Amino acid sequence: MRVGIILLICILALCNSKVFGQSIFEERKVIILDAGHGGIDSGTVSEDGLQEKDVVLDIARSMVAWNKGLLESKYDIYLTRGKDTLISLNDRTKLVRFLRPDVFISLHCNHNDDSKIKGVEIYTYGQNEFSILLAQAISLGLNQKLGFKTRETKQANFQVLRETKEYCPSMLLELGYLSNADESNYLENRKKRSALAYVILTSIKLDKK
Repeated sequence: MRVGIILLICILALCNSKVFGQSIFEERKVIILDAGHGGIDSGTVSEDGLQEKDVVLDIARSMVAWNKGLLESKYDIYLTRGKDTLISLNDRTKLVRFLRPDVFISLHCNHNDDSKIKGVEIYTYGQNEFSILLAQAISLGLNQKLGFKTRETKQANFQVLRETKEYCPSMLLELGYLSNADESNYLENRKKRSALAYVILTSIKLDKK
């Protein structure tokens, strides 16, 4: 993944964190992908030991790969973390305030004490129309192309949404329940995670903003 050196130095100084992505010097739409958790924060864990932090990082990396290979770098994609590192929520939102992307997407997996609960949930902050439209498009794609059960878009006061709402459309994706055997088994398969990344990426239509 290529990054403009001068811009990267500025971002690192401002954010005090590592940023991985593709150059934004050309006139392309910018996407920031936030792989949740990382480092000592594993997020939720399945019965078989599958960790949320690993699942979402792999999906984010796969989205970068699909963008570069299939879409010929249609978007400039930046990751809030490119490896198993814990990045603070403040630093994740600092990157958004600095780059002012066209969309910010935070990737997560879900958990419930009831192992029968399943499905994808997408959250936005407030009534940002474009955020809701993008969330609905992703939800529809995951349902129709991969057969995921998807729920209605919800609103939530998550910090990564609350502190980015003034700078770009933003959403938080809960990509299935690791507490559910079917969805955990799906997310454990790297090829299926790649398919998930493909559908999310190709469901984003930033030219309609």
